[in-house]
Amino acid sequence: MVGLEAKKRLKRCCFTGHRPEKLGIPEEMIREKLDGAIDLAISQGIETFICGMARGVDLWAGTTVLQKKRHHPEIRLICATPFIGFEKRWSLQWRDLYALVASQADYKVAISRRYDRGCFQRRNEWMVSHAAMVIAAYNGKPGGTRNTILYARQCGILIYNMLDFPLENELFHVQTDFAEEEET
Repeated sequence: MVGLEAKKRLKRCCFTGHRPEKLGIPEEMIREKLDGAIDLAISQGIETFICGMARGVDLWAGTTVLQKKRHHPEIRLICATPFIGFEKRWSLQWRDLYALVASQADYKVAISRRYDRGCFQRRNEWMVSHAAMVIAAYNGKPGGTRNTILYARQCGILIYNMLDFPLENELFHVQTDFAEEEET
């Protein structure tokens, strides 16, 4: 069974990115970058995408994957939430987007039954542990996105940052371009 999960992992990608208020980049620009990154991942053999279901990058990524399914019916979407009821305190607009993505997902998992201090980090680690690649929208600010990138790096997972933030310092060694991976 471990062998089967390892094979599935090679064809999976997860997302990480800041909430809209922390990004400082218009939604449309992020959606364009997600569109291109997801196309590139599909061309590299990714068949399953894992969405953390948070406001912003996660939900925009989830909707983009759902749109891609129209032309790529073989791709799958997994929704991984940190806890049951995660979205309950959001605005109606975000709850509606959450419901849309969740209703069309191929699989849903809640990492915890209820909120606790570590549930967001456990969700992020679960996503990375089930993926071969991370598509990130990271701008250098501290928080869950940075922690997810650090964990992915620790696990040796390919990280594709869609933003132009330099990741060359001693904390990071991540991909900003898929072509660089092929040359090494």
